[in-house]
Amino acid sequence: MSRMLAVTLVLAALLAGCADSDAPPPRSPLDEGGASSAAGAGSANLAQEPRSAFFAMYPHYEDAATGIDVVLGSPDVGVGRHRVAFVLSDAQGLIREPTVRVTSYFRPQGATEARSGPVEQATATFFEFPFGVRGIYSAALTFDQAGLWEVEAQVTRNDGVAVATRFAFAVPEQTGAPDVDDPAPRSESRTASDVGSLAELTTGHEPVPALYEHSIAETLDAGRALVVVFASPAFCTNALCGPQVELLGELSAIYGELADFTHVDLYENPHEIQGDLDRARRTPILEQWGLETDEWTFIVDRQGDVAARFEAYVTRAELEAAIVAILGSD
Repeated sequence: MSRMLAVTLVLAALLAGCADSDAPPPRSPLDEGGASSAAGAGSANLAQEPRSAFFAMYPHYEDAATGIDVVLGSPDVGVGRHRVAFVLSDAQGLIREPTVRVTSYFRPQGATEARSGPVEQATATFFEFPFGVRGIYSAALTFDQAGLWEVEAQVTRNDGVAVATRFAFAVPEQTGAPDVDDPAPRSESRTASDVGSLAELTTGHEPVPALYEHSIAETLDAGRALVVVFASPAFCTNALCGPQVELLGELSAIYGELADFTHVDLYENPHEIQGDLDRARRTPILEQWGLETDEWTFIVDRQGDVAARFEAYVTRAELEAAIVAILGSD
């Protein structure tokens, strides 16, 4: 059983135990770029319904009481401190408030409400994607025990009304993908020397050759730091996905002396897909890294340990700050 399926089942069981008997039926998924088509429960009744491959990856929540929709971009968290990334929208579209206050709560199994008093409060910052089409909120929160956690966001809707909405997710003891301080898997990712054309390595239209010079294993064996992105540029279509590979290429030109910058496409036959995912074969490297969502970035230090991890799109401001902090600036 995959970790994502296991976490989904745990979350469903916990929510079932916590929900009122009068709780409404599951909600329909969020239509990309706008509000959902079905009414949902208020923040007291938290639920999710992954009806498609996308929503199986990224939990979706609707709050009819506030009119807020949430998509969680970082479902792979475990006990410890983690980046929590999420997208907020309402009937008028994406919410772009510069910052929102978030508060975490732990809900013991069988309880109908989160325990009294917040566990932690933090500020979630809005980061706009390139071209201004999408954007994501990001905050660092600490989860000190496994179980069901809630995050409450104090947000101003696009009509100017201030509301509070909550979303819940299961936190297991360990993450599925490598966590900070875990050793990075020594994957034999393909390089330009292994193929006749970069089109065999990426679905991107204008690949940067520097991103395909070294395999993950080569970099780790040489004791060099690594910034690696797992993504498929041609199939970046959901609200949590952005031009991560293009950003990686830009940063490699600036910080290439500090680390190797490597892109691994989600598909091992990008030149055969031509827009038809029915022909696509997922690379086995994703399983080696425990990746079950479609865009990831890791910074690995010179000792081969994960120093930072970002699920879903990580903006330039976040990623560049992490590179400088972890690897230095000269």
